[in-house]
Amino acid sequence: MSDFFQNGIITTLHKLGKPSLEKLEGDLLEYSRLRLTALILPALVSEFDGPAMPRIVAELAKVKYLSEVILVLDKASLKDFARVRRFLEPIPGEVKVIHNDGRRIAEVYDTLARNGLSVGHRGKGRSAWLAYGYVLARGRSDIIALHDCDIVTYSREMLARLCYPVVSPNLDFVFCKGYYSRVTDRMHGRVTRLLVTPLLRALEALQGRHPFIDFLDSFRYPLSGEFCMMADMARVNRIPWDWGLEVGSLAEVYRNYSARRICQVDLADNYEHKHQTLSAHNPEKGLLKMTVDICKSIFRTLASEGCVFSEPFFKSLAVTYLRNAEDSMVKYEADATINGLSFDRHEEAKAVEAFARGIAMAAGAYLENPLGTPLIPNWNRVLAAIPGIADMLVEAVDADNR
Repeated sequence: MSDFFQNGIITTLHKLGKPSLEKLEGDLLEYSRLRLTALILPALVSEFDGPAMPRIVAELAKVKYLSEVILVLDKASLKDFARVRRFLEPIPGEVKVIHNDGRRIAEVYDTLARNGLSVGHRGKGRSAWLAYGYVLARGRSDIIALHDCDIVTYSREMLARLCYPVVSPNLDFVFCKGYYSRVTDRMHGRVTRLLVTPLLRALEALQGRHPFIDFLDSFRYPLSGEFCMMADMARVNRIPWDWGLEVGSLAEVYRNYSARRICQVDLADNYEHKHQTLSAHNPEKGLLKMTVDICKSIFRTLASEGCVFSEPFFKSLAVTYLRNAEDSMVKYEADATINGLSFDRHEEAKAVEAFARGIAMAAGAYLENPLGTPLIPNWNRVLAAIPGIADMLVEAVDADNR
């Protein structure tokens, strides 16, 4: 039986029956006469040597409803930049590559720093934020879609389903988050399965019902890297530059918009991309680093909503989280078994132990500095502080792409 169950406080758009891709794309092409859509692709240059980008480019070459495609290229030389531009030539319409390591973009970052605006360190968050600014400065597109560049199973149907709820004038959504199944011969998505969901349930058990916990817990895959939004959201929403990007972005959506105008959509029957290593004893990389950043983002968002945290609270949280995570493992093992999937209980337990350490590290960091690292300023503030920065950014990107 198809899953059409609605739970939580946001709308879930399921993949029911056999939706027609031709109809979706036909509607999107018709709607694009009134609502133009920009696609942002944050990418490392190394991803152009992997299996995902050739497939992504081949699929995007068939998409006709996008007004512009902006790829933000990181860790790339001038030679790499030229190679990537050639690589993207099959994509129709206007395609621009933002060279994050180029001289002109470096001048943009320097200008921001001289004016006291911190945009954090290199990473997906900063890349996405810069691309938002470029889209806003050009003023061409009404809607922004974003997805990762390591999706091995990518199809243009994913993009169509992601964009449709926001692009359609017949629906009333300003933000759409993608979700999907992360399964091969085993279950993946450990950070969502074994960290975020058990942690949210533990916080609720100790803190009581809270609207932000309800909001975050309504998403089937809160850590997915795929979303679509009205471009004006990029003006007012701040985002983290670290691994807390997805949770922090959802926190800003929660803060600024009604849950009635937020939805999530099933993008694909399966989704495969690169997997992060656990790095169980190194808090500076892998899933442990991700855990610390995500937990800090959740704690600080709840604190900004009036929740009070203390050392005794975090000690109780650790115990409650472990109980919830261990209960979750039992459920996932049963689910894997009936579906004939491999399930390594020892590896799952190691992940839970690492996540528990990450929660403790995040708690310690929060207690030491509740304010923490500031989010990247929203573009309304940036444009107010530096009126000429929009023109500077457009000139830098356009000059690089001539």
